[in-house]
Amino acid sequence: MRANQRLKSWLVCIDDTDDIGTKGTGEIAQELAVLLSPEQRLSRCSFVTRHQLFVHPDIPYTSHNSAMCFQVRSLLSEEAIVDIAKEHLMQESAPAADPGFALLDLQADIEHQQLIDFGLQAKKEVKNKPQAYELAQRLGIHLSEHGGTGQGVIGAIAGLGLRLHGNDGRIKGQFKLKGLDQGGVNLSVADVVELTGVDRVLADTGESLCIKTPLLLSGKVKAVYRDHQVSLLVYQQDGVWRNALKQHLKHY
Repeated sequence: MRANQRLKSWLVCIDDTDDIGTKGTGEIAQELAVLLSPEQRLSRCSFVTRHQLFVHPDIPYTSHNSAMCFQVRSLLSEEAIVDIAKEHLMQESAPAADPGFALLDLQADIEHQQLIDFGLQAKKEVKNKPQAYELAQRLGIHLSEHGGTGQGVIGAIAGLGLRLHGNDGRIKGQFKLKGLDQGGVNLSVADVVELTGVDRVLADTGESLCIKTPLLLSGKVKAVYRDHQVSLLVYQQDGVWRNALKQHLKHY
């Protein structure tokens, strides 16, 4: 009981940790989630979301300019979380990277809308480090850089806001379902929810499909973060509901 009283939820975001041919930022984020949950308290919210940021000649990035964010429940103090993250980022980031790290106490009385606004702005305009640090200081959020130019702090704090927004980002990774490697698999929405753990199946037009709706899944089956839910995005073609293609997912 005493341990449960100290258990807290945190939102963690990192950016700009990789380089071409090195371990990706998403993989480093997943490793960090495990390190920050030594009590094995990874929750359903511990999935990593990838948030696309503005692509512009004035913004240095490796390949896509995206930040990686996850929620974690931990008995660790803020100081301990920062120490673990710092060590892991310095150990695993590429030598040419500019890693940034942001940490939000989800129990703290902080105005989330300012973070959300910053995140949404970072998707369509160039932001700079002074702006990122000014926001972090104003809200009392931990923000730190761990190598290179430290430019990753911009994406790190923007990623916090976009995860809080609840309508942005793809879930890292893809689902592995029996039959996919044979060209495709027919399942109902209920089957997909049961087999993958997604919250729902969402049409590209915005409505959630009922549990009996048949689906044809093939290729890469990926989920997005929409309405604060892990959503398998689908589209209809010739009367058949299929999992979203790259052109559908790029909007997330």
